[in-house]
Amino acid sequence: MSRRFDALVNRESKVYVQSARRWPLALVRGEGSRVWDVDEKEYIDLTSGWGVTCLGHGHPALVEAICDQARTLMQTTNIVYSEPQLELAERLDRITPDPIHRSFFVSSGAEANEGALKLAHGATGRPRFVATHGSFHGRTLGAMGALGQEKHRGRWNAIIREATLVPYGDLEAARGALGPDVAGFLVEPIQGEGGVNVPAADYLPGLRKACHEAGALLILDEIQTGIGRTGRWFALEHSGVVPDILTVGKGLGGGVPIAAFLGTEAVMATVQLGDHGGTYAGNLLCCRAAATVLRVIEEEGLVQRADALGERIRDRLRELAGRFGDRVEEVRGLGLLIGFLLRNPEDAAQLHTRLRERGVLTNLTAERVIRIFPALNVPEADLDKGLDTLESVLAEGASRGKG
Repeated sequence: MSRRFDALVNRESKVYVQSARRWPLALVRGEGSRVWDVDEKEYIDLTSGWGVTCLGHGHPALVEAICDQARTLMQTTNIVYSEPQLELAERLDRITPDPIHRSFFVSSGAEANEGALKLAHGATGRPRFVATHGSFHGRTLGAMGALGQEKHRGRWNAIIREATLVPYGDLEAARGALGPDVAGFLVEPIQGEGGVNVPAADYLPGLRKACHEAGALLILDEIQTGIGRTGRWFALEHSGVVPDILTVGKGLGGGVPIAAFLGTEAVMATVQLGDHGGTYAGNLLCCRAAATVLRVIEEEGLVQRADALGERIRDRLRELAGRFGDRVEEVRGLGLLIGFLLRNPEDAAQLHTRLRERGVLTNLTAERVIRIFPALNVPEADLDKGLDTLESVLAEGASRGKG
């Protein structure tokens, strides 16, 4: 590492609390789908800030919208009307399925899921929730109760109210867990942090039917899968399922912190004054940014592009999986949310590290899944270079193995 990097790490060690294992990397700027570190080394970013920078880094329209709103009016309170908040709500209304028309804005995906849980309890009067193993819904206390990964939840079990957890994709287990005391079933259409797990085609329709029969609400967490990520505005469109409550975030703001929970007219009619709030709920700058993100995605046809480009990427990765079948188990995903599953966790970790060292940023999740989720407008040349690097690193590993 360079002296500049070491100095930065040393400064941070004295004042900041680390709650994540950092990469040996300090980024200072970005443009499109490329970023640069403190030593001006260039990287291709195939993480888009964990699915957040869906328009890439520094998109001119988004930058201009943020700057203009900052010059005009950045923050008021959520007890006054504002055009940026209204424009965002109207744009969301146009892309969500009937009868979902109303939204409420918060600052993070975890907050959105907290709001969804409160909303379901308020609408049904029931106390219990069902969620799935391997799920990720946020690290706040309410959302953590429905988080299906013990590594994130274990220390806090004494102070959280745990949901009933069932295997993801298992309809019979879901039906068995849905009783008369269940307010809602919280589930991701595709599990992101859980390893890009795509359920069978009948899973979400079956959940929809089971929830209806049990009088429980179906809550779809589209924090990661929404806003064009899977080649549809929302992943629910792949199955035609309409939930009672929908949560969105990450790509919604294109880089600024904003998320939302949305619901059907029947569910939203149960909200009482004071049920939800927050100092930054509907923050003007974030709402203006999010409305711009939705406009640019629509104008540039990025949802359709994610669908077509994702298929091309998966075809390329399947070819690699065929060539390196002793190391690669599976390629899965939809649109530009793709998982490259290695057979061995140690191999996956080494591959992830070597990619970063060679200038390609990916995410390693569920111990052995290389997750690829670039900006929706990632240049194909950048994408191809990243995939070429992946192929090269795999080939180098194969050569070492033979030696």
